[in-house]
Amino acid sequence: MRVTVLSENTSQCGLPSEHGLSLFIQTKKHKILFDFGKSSNFASNAKAMGIDLSEVDIAFLSHGHNDHSTGLETFLDINKHANVYMHELAFEPHFNGQNEYIGMDPTMDGHPRLIKVREDTVIDSELSFVKLPRKKQPFDTFGQKVKRGRYMEKETYEHEMYLKIHEGFRNYIISGCTHKGIINLIYGFSFDCFIGGFHFMKYDTVWDEELLLDAAKALKNSCAEYYTCHCTGMEQFYFLKDNVGPKMNYISTGMTIEV
Repeated sequence: MRVTVLSENTSQCGLPSEHGLSLFIQTKKHKILFDFGKSSNFASNAKAMGIDLSEVDIAFLSHGHNDHSTGLETFLDINKHANVYMHELAFEPHFNGQNEYIGMDPTMDGHPRLIKVREDTVIDSELSFVKLPRKKQPFDTFGQKVKRGRYMEKETYEHEMYLKIHEGFRNYIISGCTHKGIINLIYGFSFDCFIGGFHFMKYDTVWDEELLLDAAKALKNSCAEYYTCHCTGMEQFYFLKDNVGPKMNYISTGMTIEV
């Protein structure tokens, strides 16, 4: 399986970067777009790398935040046939801890190629779009909220889903931000390789050291390899790398990995 980072917070190759995520994934059966970044950068970067997004046959949105969804309209303009899978609550109004809107463009709701699901969805023998089956420990929302009717409620990330890929003898989990906690994913899924963000960027490596060490222990004791990015945070990544070792890797805009 080959994964190319079209958009991410960092870049080591001169391509534009942003606080967002978009991945182009090639399997034996599919060409996949996973998330759409915070702008149309993912599309211009794909073109610069010789990737034709019109050939994507299926796409997935991990959750309904604008740093993963803003490029959705651009993708639907470029690609005229691929369906986009997302949770049915993705278009709910989402806000950060400062009460700033961080949700999706509501004008995109109702597009005929948006496939909304609530439960685990098997696409074929290779792909499944899944929810976290169980939670081992609580997770921090950092003050994020969702508006339901007239009321703001504490975010629970019910709109967050994960792409599960089975290829050969290996299982992969692709995640956008892992808001529900990487430890919960480790205990909730069986996988050989994880690709995505950990949402640790707001953790302080001194004041939150115990939380990060708990995550590092779970990562080290698991049998998987990890390619993280985006909302993990660079300082937090290096902290984990020091405690986990070579199975912990960082991927940036313009990088292609084969796993």
